[in-house]
Amino acid sequence: MHQFALWLASTPPSVFIQEHNAWAIPAIQSVHIVGIGLVMGSVLMIDLRILGLAWTDQTLRQTSSRFGPWLTGSLWLLLVTGLLMVVGEPVRELVSFSFWLKMALVAVGTVVAVAFQRALRREEGGSMKMLAIITFLVWIAVIFLGRLIAYDHVWGSWSPAPRL
Repeated sequence: MHQFALWLASTPPSVFIQEHNAWAIPAIQSVHIVGIGLVMGSVLMIDLRILGLAWTDQTLRQTSSRFGPWLTGSLWLLLVTGLLMVVGEPVRELVSFSFWLKMALVAVGTVVAVAFQRALRREEGGSMKMLAIITFLVWIAVIFLGRLIAYDHVWGSWSPAPRL
């Protein structure tokens, strides 16, 4: 993976981002953080409805229809900005235990989202409450791990990242 990261760092898009690092990376990260806020806000709103703590005058489908497009759009935004961050700093990202653990949790979050959509169609109350809690916790862990990418050395021997 390290060789691939070094190769990616030498590609024109990566070099462009690296050469404009004073503004490019902070701008990409800022948009990524806005996307995180939109994802968490959307997930929280849907989860609060599922748990019966908000919008109980609306059906779950109404709440999901209201916040679902925001969630979908912000996930696409996170995908694009996340890819740009990987292209801009491939060695930092791809040679990081936190990054790969985060990606594994994103995969888990995707599976949970699919399960949630199936439960929504069947309107299974009990399993949906558990999925709501799991979804929220998974996204909190994804955020935490995303932040830990910069401090990957905390994992000790688990991390292939170079020591500072």
